[in-house]
Amino acid sequence: VVDPEGHEVQILDLTRKGSILLVFYRGGWCPFCNFQIHELTAAFPEFEKRGLTPVAISVDRIEEAARTQATYTIPFPVLSDPDLVAHSAYRVIHRVEADELARLRGFGMDLERASGRTHHEIAIPALFVIDAGGVVRWAHADRDYKVRPSPSQILAAFDRLQLHAH
Repeated sequence: VVDPEGHEVQILDLTRKGSILLVFYRGGWCPFCNFQIHELTAAFPEFEKRGLTPVAISVDRIEEAARTQATYTIPFPVLSDPDLVAHSAYRVIHRVEADELARLRGFGMDLERASGRTHHEIAIPALFVIDAGGVVRWAHADRDYKVRPSPSQILAAFDRLQLHAH
């Protein structure tokens, strides 16, 4: 997993400063993902107040991830995992079959160009709250990429965990 500068990132290293919200998204080409990232960006002060840092991750190659991060000046890390290391670890891989691939191409979405790979695998949109000890405390995943909790729903779930930074 690498950041937009090409530096290797260990996800659990990111929890040293506190809890993270690991956000697996399909790619910068996905309008639902862009909306979600935009919502998380808008709600960032609420996340920051609680000591919860969103971390977005997709199979997009570094250049695509950097472009996504620059779109809204996203105030949290956007990571690139084209070889599916984190995707495999968290079991959120969606294999895009030929008919879906053709449909996406019809919308002008080129997975191979976005990821720089030919594996046709992307994330099932998923969220994981990981505490400072590296333990997953809350998760949400849905194969229907249109189903995603809002920032207020995520924050309510986080509040129930009582992991706030003091």
